[in-house]
Amino acid sequence: MYNREFFSSKLGKASLASIAAMTAMIALTTQMSLVTPPTDLAQPHGTSTMLVEMA
Repeated sequence: MYNREFFSSKLGKASLASIAAMTAMIALTTQMSLVTPPTDLAQPHGTSTMLVEMA
């Protein structure tokens, strides 16, 4: 079923495009989850020298 004739058809090209899109999405989402900034930078602690509440 998966021979040269299949991959040269419209359905075969669409399946290759779908596989490439899924692979790119997995690669990008994995990369994004590895590069998340540390959360303690955005959250001030009570031991900070100055806490300012901005309304």
